[in-house]
Amino acid sequence: MPEDRKPSVLFVCVHNAGRSQMAAGWLTHLAGDRIEVRSAGSAPAERINPVAVAAMAEVGIDITAERPKVLTPDAVQASDVVITMGCGDACPIFPGKRYEDWALDDPAGRGIEAVRAIRDEIRARVEKLIAEVLPR
Repeated sequence: MPEDRKPSVLFVCVHNAGRSQMAAGWLTHLAGDRIEVRSAGSAPAERINPVAVAAMAEVGIDITAERPKVLTPDAVQASDVVITMGCGDACPIFPGKRYEDWALDDPAGRGIEAVRAIRDEIRARVEKLIAEVLPR
C-alpha cells in the first residue's frame, strides 16, 4: 500500500453488533488515527449488543455511539485489509485485498463473562494486526 496514506481495515460480521464493533473499538483505541477503521454486517442488527458495549466500557472504550451498518462492495473496495468474523460467503472478494477470517464466538445472547473472553481475544488479534499493518 502507498507510503503516503494510512492503511484501512474493515471488520465484517453478520450483525455488526458485537465482534466487529468490539474489533473496531479496539483498533481505534490502540492505533489512534494511524489506521482507518470501518465495520459492517452482512445482515445488520437493529442496535449494538448491550453486553458488548458493557464489556468494552469495562476497559475504557465507549462504543455506544456506533450503529450497525450494512456491508457494501464499496466498503470492501476502499479497504486494504478485510477481517471477516463468521459472515461466510457474504463478503465480496476483490483482487489485491488482504482477507483474514477470525473464528470467534458470537457474543449474541451470551453473558458478560463470555463476552469478556471474546473481547480479550479480539484485543490480542487486533494488537497482532496493528504490528503487521503499520510500518515499524
